[in-house]
Amino acid sequence: MLLIIGAVIVIASVFTGYVLHGGNLMVLWQPTEVLIIFGAALGSFIIANPLHTLKETFSRGLQLLMGSPYNKSFYMDLLSLLYEIFDKSRKQGVMAIEEDIDNPESSQIFSRYPAIMKSKELQAFITDYLRIISSGNMATHELEGMMENEIDSRQHEIEEPAHAVNKIADALPGLGIVAAVLGIVITMNFMSEGPEKIGLSVAAALVGTFLGIFMGYGFVGPTSIAMEHAAKYELKAYECVKSAIVATVSGQAPQMAIEFGRKALPTDKRPGFQELNDHVRSK
Repeated sequence: MLLIIGAVIVIASVFTGYVLHGGNLMVLWQPTEVLIIFGAALGSFIIANPLHTLKETFSRGLQLLMGSPYNKSFYMDLLSLLYEIFDKSRKQGVMAIEEDIDNPESSQIFSRYPAIMKSKELQAFITDYLRIISSGNMATHELEGMMENEIDSRQHEIEEPAHAVNKIADALPGLGIVAAVLGIVITMNFMSEGPEKIGLSVAAALVGTFLGIFMGYGFVGPTSIAMEHAAKYELKAYECVKSAIVATVSGQAPQMAIEFGRKALPTDKRPGFQELNDHVRSK
């Protein structure tokens, strides 16, 4: 919603101001300039990035429009899932959760949290480290170090689309200049046509510069920043899991272990202590 509201404000401010200043909107309609700028931007984006980054960028762009799944409700489900796993392990022994972590799709615990099941990478992160705990006596600091290394790697992966989009935002003003230069080259053919024809051709060329700067700084650049923010909220889910698992390996009770995880969450999405407690009991 904020993405759409922001885009509307940008468009309304720029074009309303242009019209009030006496501008003609039809002059800005230059489809060939749009083809040059955005065609070149798309081509350079494909050249610069591997296929998995292209797919991930498209996926995260749709996620921005539909809303991030990493909200307070998601985090409460995540902590409730961890609580159930820790509680079962504490009461019945570590071996009791083997079936849950080996086959989460058929697990009664995991199946109660469809939002977590949709995030395959996060689900794998949880089950992998629970499996490590159940199969060995790794020291707490060694486990924490391993988890931090994986989180660092995951951070690079989920921020890659935002960085790729940001580079295109930086390139768009330059591509706008390319379109403008080509327009001026075409204008040279009209030197004998009179000032009106030349003026329209120069205006069309300058629209290319305008579009490149406008789209780069008004839309594509801010979109890359929004993707970075969305990536940070996803990363917090991994940090939450790490804090909770390290706490339980250190001997903390399940309720206290998920409190460690809760404190790792961003304050604007973090559930309250009693709110989380009520949610865990409801599950």
